[in-house]
Amino acid sequence: MKRKLSTIDISLVGMFVALMAIGANITSIAPFMVIGGVPITMQTFFAILAGAILGSRIGAISMCVYAFVCLVGVPVFAKFSGGFTHLFSPTFGFIVSFIFTAYVTGKIIEKKRTLHAYVLASLIGMSINYIFGTNWMYYAYKLWAAAPEGFTYSLAWLWMIVPLPKDIILSIAAAVFAYRFNRTLVSRGYFKSLSKTV
Repeated sequence: MKRKLSTIDISLVGMFVALMAIGANITSIAPFMVIGGVPITMQTFFAILAGAILGSRIGAISMCVYAFVCLVGVPVFAKFSGGFTHLFSPTFGFIVSFIFTAYVTGKIIEKKRTLHAYVLASLIGMSINYIFGTNWMYYAYKLWAAAPEGFTYSLAWLWMIVPLPKDIILSIAAAVFAYRFNRTLVSRGYFKSLSKTV
């Protein structure tokens, strides 16, 4: 039986929504970090961290809330944008993928809490983000968005090569940080609700 969200759960969900908004808008101070219409952000890092620290359930909820607050108009997406029209954006698939990224990352770690498991879970979470988001982007361009001239499935993946090294490094960094976090603050009882499987 799933336990109800505690006050600390709700607070941490809010915190990760804010972190996702910050990660999404790094391009606002570095506008050149946009390749082929895809912003190079730190959202993948924070989505992985959400699953690794909050667990599969709360981590996924935090990503659902993040997507929801944008769709209702709060400017938490890249370039401080928001609104229902984002649902039809070719890059919205990456936003949806964050829910699965957080959930799968957390689920793997809940089964085995070794550093190796954290790293493996983070890299799998990142892969889900890339596979789901890139395929969504490709079909969005083909079905309802105005695709760039000469756009192909291979080109969609070629765009993703640019942020890939950064996301691999940040995914591993997220794994190490979450592992150390859970071995210190959580294990000492500062965040008791996080030490339980959620």
